[in-house]
Amino acid sequence: MDTMLKSNPQTQQRSNHNGQETSLWSSSFGMKMEAITPFLGKYRPFMGRCCQTCTPKSWESLFHRSIMDLGFCNVILVKEENTRFRGWLVRRLCYFLWSLEQHIPTSFDASQKIMENTGVQNLLSGRVPGAAGEGQAPELVKKEVQRILGHIQTTPRPFLLRLFSWALLWFLNRLFLNVQLHKGQMKMVQKAVQEQGSPLVFLSTHKSLLDGFLLPFVLFSQGLGVVRVALDSRTCSPALRALLRKLGGLFLPPEVNLSLDNSEGILARAVVRATVEELLTSGQPLLIFLEEPPGSPGPRLSALGQAWLGVVIQAVQAGIISDATLVPVAIAYDLVPDAPCNMNHDLAPLGLWTGALAVFRRLCNCWGCNRRVCVRVHLAQPFSLQEYTINARSCWDSRQTLEHLLQPIVLGECSVVPDTEKEQEWTPPTGLLLALKEEDQLLVRRLSRHVLSASVASSAVMSTAIMATLLLLKHQKGVVLSQLLGEFSWLTEETLLRGFDVGFSGQLRCLAQHTLSLLRAHVVLLRVHQGDLVVVPRPGPGLTHLARLSMELLPTFLSEAVGACAVRGLLAGRVPPEGPWELQGIELLSQNELYRQILLLLHLLPQDLLLPQPCQSSYCYCQEVLDRLIQCGLLVAEELSQQSRCPDFFLFLCRLLSPILKAFAQAATFLHLGQLPDSEVAYSEKLFQFLQACAQEEGIFECADPNLAISAVWTFKDLGVLQEMPSPTGPQLHLSPTFATRDNQDKLEQFIRQFICS
Repeated sequence: MDTMLKSNPQTQQRSNHNGQETSLWSSSFGMKMEAITPFLGKYRPFMGRCCQTCTPKSWESLFHRSIMDLGFCNVILVKEENTRFRGWLVRRLCYFLWSLEQHIPTSFDASQKIMENTGVQNLLSGRVPGAAGEGQAPELVKKEVQRILGHIQTTPRPFLLRLFSWALLWFLNRLFLNVQLHKGQMKMVQKAVQEQGSPLVFLSTHKSLLDGFLLPFVLFSQGLGVVRVALDSRTCSPALRALLRKLGGLFLPPEVNLSLDNSEGILARAVVRATVEELLTSGQPLLIFLEEPPGSPGPRLSALGQAWLGVVIQAVQAGIISDATLVPVAIAYDLVPDAPCNMNHDLAPLGLWTGALAVFRRLCNCWGCNRRVCVRVHLAQPFSLQEYTINARSCWDSRQTLEHLLQPIVLGECSVVPDTEKEQEWTPPTGLLLALKEEDQLLVRRLSRHVLSASVASSAVMSTAIMATLLLLKHQKGVVLSQLLGEFSWLTEETLLRGFDVGFSGQLRCLAQHTLSLLRAHVVLLRVHQGDLVVVPRPGPGLTHLARLSMELLPTFLSEAVGACAVRGLLAGRVPPEGPWELQGIELLSQNELYRQILLLLHLLPQDLLLPQPCQSSYCYCQEVLDRLIQCGLLVAEELSQQSRCPDFFLFLCRLLSPILKAFAQAATFLHLGQLPDSEVAYSEKLFQFLQACAQEEGIFECADPNLAISAVWTFKDLGVLQEMPSPTGPQLHLSPTFATRDNQDKLEQFIRQFICS
């Protein structure tokens, strides 16, 4: 990792009012830039094993240890050898020839089979009470079914698919340095299809608007055929939706969200179910995104993804198909090639001309520069939906709201943490989900959280996340490059030791050059004497962007970070607030007290951040946190004491959770300003403006994030601090009578700040 290349220095400098800043983003470290191959070798820690508690048979039978010897492939690297032809002309037309040779199953019109579906036939005959077919002419109902079906899908066009694959391959090669996929993971998925014989359903994270194009292309290039993608109609204009439907896209009709007794809603939901049943019975793979589209403020779990997943579960339970093979998917970018979000507005639909213009601008920006992004796609171990459905119900237990669990402790009315789990659901249900039984709704919610947790845990850590974390948490005032390289190597090793993979490799200085060039808008390079460089994060929005990138590293150290903040909470009451508490030497800790502090922090932090597996209890998680603290040397098991020899690492872990905890604490301070009653959107916007003002005053820019403001508002609603009441202008947020007093508001802020490391 730490070897260096030698070449002639090529340095250009420019001056500014802060001193000399080097403009050396293409040749900054006295060496030529080399392509970064984003993997460390064949043998990697395997991530993404399915849950042994919920799917023990899949855990054993659908995993083959030999697959890890197959190594990686660059999906977008297509050469003459990837075609059947050879020659000078082939080398220049290899993209086009490759797209022509890809196998596309014979297309057929599935509309007739959907019309013959039992549920649709019952509607056509008027046998469903309250449905659109009751009391109407069958021909009129049939036309309405065809209209809804045309909104959902059309038959994919093979010629259009080949043409689009060729154009997309050309575009991806100019946008990305490489798109890496482990060949062993793909082999594992292909073997699961052969052994199970059930349709594939890919459940993916959602990092970029390009995911809807990139992931189907990756799976198509590996011989899995045309993958049908469940897309969000809010992100596409009508013209773009028409094109995407011809390429395999699926869209929910707006009528599905009508009330359960609405005749049009009943008809639309029946057509959606019939469409998915036909796709699954014909063996076509389905791709569902479990996260909300990037840039949309709100809950992390996608309501749309849960709706599609609920239809798949319904098809299995109804016996339409015997089983479905679920495959968690994770995608990671060095830098997400999308524009930042605006919390005031919903995502603007992307049109054909708007999309073409965005592609043209991206190509112009990438032309002739070395700042192309690396991408890593990870396929976790497949598992049986039928097996999960049977076993998961036995893991369900009683749950309580955050108000019952935490409010008495915050106010000092109780000191015992209830022995129950937290119930927190921020994703609003759709009409498709509400049409299911309550037990099945719970199954969908917990399965989606379970799979998303597995996908996030298996996602590779990219170099930009490691670099951003170091600059944000340890070197906001700047760091010499040689020291930064050493710490980068250390943090990479710590990541691999915890069983997480990284999406890069290569010469350390080349890798640093590649990473810093991607972060050039957020860091400054200054040359000092003796030829070394100083890397300084740009203040203001640059730190906010680094904080978002550092969140990609949080799952790797989440258990230790929760444990370190819990220890901080215990030590906070033993030493003066202004004293160097973390350097006081060895401190004896009670295991029961530490368990309690961990539980309190777990209840306070949003589940969208923690993503706990539903089958794991909080007390099991507490034991896991304690074990991690002992393994990394922060605690000694004999007397359970804090080690004085690890203050730097202890502070590093505490600061990983500082952005969200500081945002919550400032939200408690914001209660003093009396901005209520107000609508939730307006209050969240005011809180975000307050976070920005505090950032300018205190220099804590990592907290000035609109998503943190929304998380704070929703957490305070769950905690009983804020109450939503109806009004003529719509629902309004009010301060609850319990927290109307300044004393209780101060108790809330003090409770949060005990976990914060300044």
